[in-house]
Amino acid sequence: MKVILVDRVLHLGNVGEIVNVSNGYFRNFLAPRKLAVYADEKNQKQLDMHKKRLGKKVDEHKKSALATKQQIDGLRLEFVKKVGANGKLFGTVTTVDLARELEAKGISVERRLMVIPNPIKSVGTFDVKVKLFQDVEAKFQVQVVMDPEQAEELKAKSKAAKKVKKVETTETPSDIPAQPERELTDDEKLSIEANKILRS
Repeated sequence: MKVILVDRVLHLGNVGEIVNVSNGYFRNFLAPRKLAVYADEKNQKQLDMHKKRLGKKVDEHKKSALATKQQIDGLRLEFVKKVGANGKLFGTVTTVDLARELEAKGISVERRLMVIPNPIKSVGTFDVKVKLFQDVEAKFQVQVVMDPEQAEELKAKSKAAKKVKKVETTETPSDIPAQPERELTDDEKLSIEANKILRS
């Protein structure tokens, strides 16, 4: 069912927004606390009158959203993650992670307000939008980098593998036919991915 929020409700919406909720949630939580009304024509007219009375509250919410926008716009959050052999992260950077990271910087933003166009599952730079209020939207970037310890480990393994290959090629007599190339191990694949990432 559609309802009109007459106050800000955490994880649901801001003053004046029309949202979909279950009958039980409206009946047992929103209505008794006078947080929302049915979104019908009659209530829409009431809301327009209510909005005039709520103007001050709406303005306060908007000012707060604009202040948060100033804090967020242009911000870059960095995440250090371990990377798998295919260049993908072990896990995904989620809106929960982003909300925690913003909280650590003293910026409180609900995760439901964040929009990530594509899931963050690899190293790189990603854009995130935050819908703070009606017509108030902030943008920030997420930078995901490979764990330096893992990168060093892979460099060492790559060097060791190159030395072994060098020894194998120098020890192979020229009259013996070359062996078909063996399939790379996961560590070697990961090492190649790491070198690509580190060079970029």
